[in-house]
Amino acid sequence: MSKAGQSDIRRLLIIGAMSRLNWMGARSIREGSWLDRLRVRKPKILVAIALANKMARMVWAMLTKQQDYKDPIPAGAA
Repeated sequence: MSKAGQSDIRRLLIIGAMSRLNWMGARSIREGSWLDRLRVRKPKILVAIALANKMARMVWAMLTKQQDYKDPIPAGAA
């Protein structure tokens, strides 16, 4: 996420990512996922920024393709 975009949207995405990491904690992150591997190696704020970046890319893709969110993990697999 670059600082060239809207700072208010960037701030909200980072706050949302930090909230997800703090509220749900490490117990809800699937072992071996990209988020788990990053969480082990990097400080929490950098993990939150990476998650916010991923969320921004997902939102952008949904808006440009005019599609709803599709959960990457099928509901039956959980």
